[in-house]
Amino acid sequence: MSPASSSAARRTGVALAASGAILFSAKAILAKLQYRYGVDSLQVLALRMAFSLPLFAALGVREHGRARARGALPTRRDWGLIVVLGVLGYYLSSLLDFWGLEYVPVSLERLILFLNPTIVLLIGLFAFKRRVAAREWTALAVSYAGVVLVMVENLRVEGDHVLLGSALVLGAAVSYALYLAMSGELIKRLGSLQLVAWAMIVSTAAVLIHYLIARPPSALFGLPWQVYALAAANAVFCTFLPVTFTMAAVGRLGAGTAAQFSVIGPVSLVFLGAWVLGEKITAIQLVGTAVVLGGVWLLSRPGANSVPLPASATDKTSG
Repeated sequence: MSPASSSAARRTGVALAASGAILFSAKAILAKLQYRYGVDSLQVLALRMAFSLPLFAALGVREHGRARARGALPTRRDWGLIVVLGVLGYYLSSLLDFWGLEYVPVSLERLILFLNPTIVLLIGLFAFKRRVAAREWTALAVSYAGVVLVMVENLRVEGDHVLLGSALVLGAAVSYALYLAMSGELIKRLGSLQLVAWAMIVSTAAVLIHYLIARPPSALFGLPWQVYALAAANAVFCTFLPVTFTMAAVGRLGAGTAAQFSVIGPVSLVFLGAWVLGEKITAIQLVGTAVVLGGVWLLSRPGANSVPLPASATDKTSG
């Protein structure tokens, strides 16, 4: 790629990553609002995925046609990886995240998910034998110290259930970081939009199968209309758009750099949670949030990209 086209791809990737981070964050607010109508995490997740399914199916059909034209249809091995990524990245991660939101405020949920860059860095260390500089170890320590500070304060304000919720959300963060790190090969070969369309369809199937095993289908009907309206908004604005934006950003920036733009999420949710949901904000929570942001900022400096994609990956995702 020429320097000009590479620079343009990076600017586009930055805009997509930032937009995706903001929209992703808002899903926690919508889920919390749905919980006020007596539904639980599995119902919220099932409705979200069911409403988003037609969007991803349409995207999948379009991208399948484009892939056929350029000879980039998934192989049998690719389909196996797509199933793994769909279950790992969107089914498991979303299930743990929404479950955790039953126990923790949105500001803490987003702060834990904000550890994605540090988790991707550790995946790069253990799975890809990447060398980690002393500055990056410092950033890791600072980030996790900030999360612990906020968690302890939330334990004082909210109660012991915060520990369970925090563990669930951390599991969601690890699951999604694995998805980001493992998706690079398929993005390079298939393109980001084709991958995300099929992965989300797999994830939706997994969620609905889980729901049908655990609950009667009738439990999804006859709910207050507000639950369905919030689910539809969650599906379009906090699932379909940010997922496609984020995967396109990964294709242009690499997994580590794209993950770093989650910085916008915890900052916005600290105040949105207080404004929309009435959640408490304390000085210690603000200090802890600032500490975590500082740690991830250190990782965002040049040379801190943990699991980068080859530059050629942008060639297959720019369309």
